[in-house]
Amino acid sequence: MPALTLPLEALLVSTGVVALGEIGDKTQLLALMLAARFRRPWPIVAGIAVATLANHTLAAWLGAAVAAALGPAVMRWVLGLSFLAVAAWMLVPDRADDDGGGRGGGRFGVFGVTVVAFFLAEMGDKTQIATVALAARFADPWAVVAGSTLGLLLANVPAVWFGERLVRRLPVRAVHAVAAAVFAAFGLWVLLAG
Repeated sequence: MPALTLPLEALLVSTGVVALGEIGDKTQLLALMLAARFRRPWPIVAGIAVATLANHTLAAWLGAAVAAALGPAVMRWVLGLSFLAVAAWMLVPDRADDDGGGRGGGRFGVFGVTVVAFFLAEMGDKTQIATVALAARFADPWAVVAGSTLGLLLANVPAVWFGERLVRRLPVRAVHAVAAAVFAAFGLWVLLAG
């Protein structure tokens, strides 16, 4: 039975490492921001799950090769500019904000916006790097991907539900302004810190 122990160990360690690594991470802020903007927790949670599964699968199988090919300088610019783009996006008023709905998500829908935003936010993130390292350590990428995805969901699903309920009591424009400022700060920090 030792062969069954390794995948379970990989699953449990990956879940724990990623869940702990996500606490206070930018993707948790992204989960709160999406919940505040759209107020539709189910498509947001589904989008987080799909994006994380796709991102961490890539991380487990190809992450090391991609990071080596792009190099840290290119990755830094891609991440920094992505954060600044999200900050700018937060400042664009949505018609749904005016009527208190926040339900749309444009032509991609709430699910599509969440998938794209989370996939990009996870690029080069510490949990993506942890997934690469865990896959190398355990040599069982599927157990690592399952565990890292579960860990990310354990950290972010409560943020979605909390954010969705919190936004009922907070002015949407204020939430957007604060989120935009935080994302702009992340972008500038990534670009300037090198």
